[in-house]
Amino acid sequence: MTLYGIKNCDTVRKARKWIENHQLPVHFHDFRDDGLRQEDLEFWCKASGWETVFNKRSTSFRALSDADKTDIDQAKAIQLMLAQPTLIKRPVLVVGEHVLIGFDEAAYKRVFSL
Repeated sequence: MTLYGIKNCDTVRKARKWIENHQLPVHFHDFRDDGLRQEDLEFWCKASGWETVFNKRSTSFRALSDADKTDIDQAKAIQLMLAQPTLIKRPVLVVGEHVLIGFDEAAYKRVFSL
């Protein structure tokens, strides 16, 4: 199991705290420190839909040029997220074939059968 995110993100902190409180063995992967692979983004987009992974409400999205904000499809979204990982909705929890985007306690409970 791997939790992807940025360590100073409040939502990532909530997810990490929840995982620690439940004593679950999860590896934390920081986008900024550890990088990001295109294969991972493609897997997340396939599992959850690129529209879910790509955060259009982020300050990073608002800072994009008008050209980057138009005609976004999965391929363009993946390239933008690779260039600017803060465009990814965080955290991303990967448990086997399950991919959870964002922190939703009820969804975490379901995945971990708690």
